[in-house]
Amino acid sequence: MADKRILSLWFPRLGAERLLRRDPALALVPFAVVRDRNNMQQLDSLSAEAEAAGLRPGQPLRDAQAMCPTLVTRLANEQAERDFLIRLRRWAGKYSPWVSDQPPASLLIDLTGSAHLFGGEEMLLETVQDDCARLRLTVCGGIAATVGAAWALARYAGQPAQAGRSGDAIDQEARATRARAVKRRNWERGGPPPPAHTARPPGNAPPRIAPPGRTRSAIAPLPVAALRLSDDAVATLTRLGLRQVGDLAGMPRAALGRRFGAEVLLRLDQALGVTAEPLSPARPETRFAVRLGLPEPIGLESDILAGIDRLLPALCKRLRDKGRGARRVRLQMFRTDRTMQQIEAGLARASADPDRIRPLLAMQLGDVDAGFGFDMLRLEAPVSEPLHPHQHKGQLAATRQATDRAADRPGALDDLISRLGARIGLDTITRLHPTESHIPEKTAKMLAAAWSEPEHDWPDPPAPRPLLLWRPEPVHARASPALPLAFRWRRRDFATLRATGPERISPEWWLDDADWRSGVRDYWQVVTGSGERLWLFYAHGGALSPGWFCHGAFA
Repeated sequence: MADKRILSLWFPRLGAERLLRRDPALALVPFAVVRDRNNMQQLDSLSAEAEAAGLRPGQPLRDAQAMCPTLVTRLANEQAERDFLIRLRRWAGKYSPWVSDQPPASLLIDLTGSAHLFGGEEMLLETVQDDCARLRLTVCGGIAATVGAAWALARYAGQPAQAGRSGDAIDQEARATRARAVKRRNWERGGPPPPAHTARPPGNAPPRIAPPGRTRSAIAPLPVAALRLSDDAVATLTRLGLRQVGDLAGMPRAALGRRFGAEVLLRLDQALGVTAEPLSPARPETRFAVRLGLPEPIGLESDILAGIDRLLPALCKRLRDKGRGARRVRLQMFRTDRTMQQIEAGLARASADPDRIRPLLAMQLGDVDAGFGFDMLRLEAPVSEPLHPHQHKGQLAATRQATDRAADRPGALDDLISRLGARIGLDTITRLHPTESHIPEKTAKMLAAAWSEPEHDWPDPPAPRPLLLWRPEPVHARASPALPLAFRWRRRDFATLRATGPERISPEWWLDDADWRSGVRDYWQVVTGSGERLWLFYAHGGALSPGWFCHGAFA
């Protein structure tokens, strides 16, 4: 089996160069993308001109403007940068089908068995550099046998050698050494190493390759920040004089783990290949969308419906071919003035039937403003679900379905929920579903009708249940388990005409329900002299005093 080979591509100026590609005039001035962090605006991505002016990522915007008054800034757009990285992931598929995006600005590619197609790893990296140059993108690449090593080489390879001596060496305390110390760099005097984005000079730095079997020697001179450690861990290691990966690799593992925790050991083992770190390729996004270009702008509702009639069969065919059904459908209408208006419709059940989707879109066309007319229509299903075939029903289920009035047309109830949801929202339509509980108020739960199946086989209760239930209300009667012949409830006096019961219901002892702290209950169906049918119970007393209560009313 061939050795694993991983290519890491890092785009240090992705946010800025994404905007530079759209507006080349920004390349003539120092330009930076700004992001809000820690209640302040900081530089996130810089152009080459901004870096040449001495600016650095992470710098507060007010300090940067003081250093460079001509600085031009734009706010960061995380979603747009994410979409741009996804497009770069599709571009990187030309080198290997095993590509994974690592936000915010990195790609990982498994090159195992595919580098020879480009003339070897060095020629492949040159091809990557040429492609990115044509795309006007800055890229730094690294190839190694592990994900951690490739990530480290892409960001830190080619840095000047850093001092490897411990901070308590005697020669560092000598007078002459202290006199020369002011001329050394900050990280050579025990300070933190520079971040990856300031370690490289502007421009595309040459990539680095760790030959098979030489991963340890390739990453040993790199700073400890190359191990993907947290900022606190890097600061602690640097303060103790452990500035390079080789300093950690030569230490006893037990002492290293006790002093710095499991994170340092894990990242070191992943970079050296001791601990496996699998590379999972990004799953290609399946999009269900069709569009229709129009030779002349349209604006009438009938014309839009005619366009929907042409788009829906094609969209539903694509859904059926993949065994899926649309749960949400979106129609985008592009005007001639380069603006767009869209309408959406949700379905109570996933469907690939045009006759069930078309009425939902037609209901919302009255709110469409055509302006100067639409010259393109685009129909897509942004949310879809697998469609499962229905199992053949037995004789009993078929008989029940034949007697159901809603079964005159399959899916009639779902269509009704979809139509109501288009007006008031699918989340506002609910249905009851049985639950496994003997407590009267817990025998059913409320679910969203669009995301639940109706239950036809409701379990029969041990005794009839009232139509209306409310929280138990006190009844003024003699505190005795015997059914009272007269009682007072809601400021009215009642006389017991006849009664059925009792039905004893015990509380759920494994739950602490505030309404059931009264202990065991004896329920009675009471018909009063004035005609009311009430559901009374006598609480034998638990954490509360015993007494009579009214819990509901029958129809």
